[in-house]
Amino acid sequence: QVHVVESGGGLVQAGGSLRLSCAASGGRFSTIALGWFRQALGKKREFVAGISWTGGSTFYGDSVKGRFTISRDNAKSKVYLQMNSLEPEDTAVYYCAATERATMADMESLYDYWGQGTQVTVSS
Repeated sequence: QVHVVESGGGLVQAGGSLRLSCAASGGRFSTIALGWFRQALGKKREFVAGISWTGGSTFYGDSVKGRFTISRDNAKSKVYLQMNSLEPEDTAVYYCAATERATMADMESLYDYWGQGTQVTVSS
């Protein structure tokens, strides 16, 4: 059983930056693929970014490419989401997700473990 907890959300002005963190416990972190998803009010949950076991491969949703960066620190059992050039459209609850069933994944259905989410609000 893997447990993940997000932190780092908050209120930021458009054009600003935030860094989200996700701490994982349980399981073997170095063989857990991790991802970030988000859900805006009234919308479906959306894939944001994913990272492979080693961190050697990353991939992003189209709406955040070039602005967001996912990274992981296997020594600390943490994954991060650096968000730059934030836009009001980025306002959402951001979720960290983990899976032991794939080396990397962008499909929500492949993730088995989810955090409670952290709110990110971008004001215009």
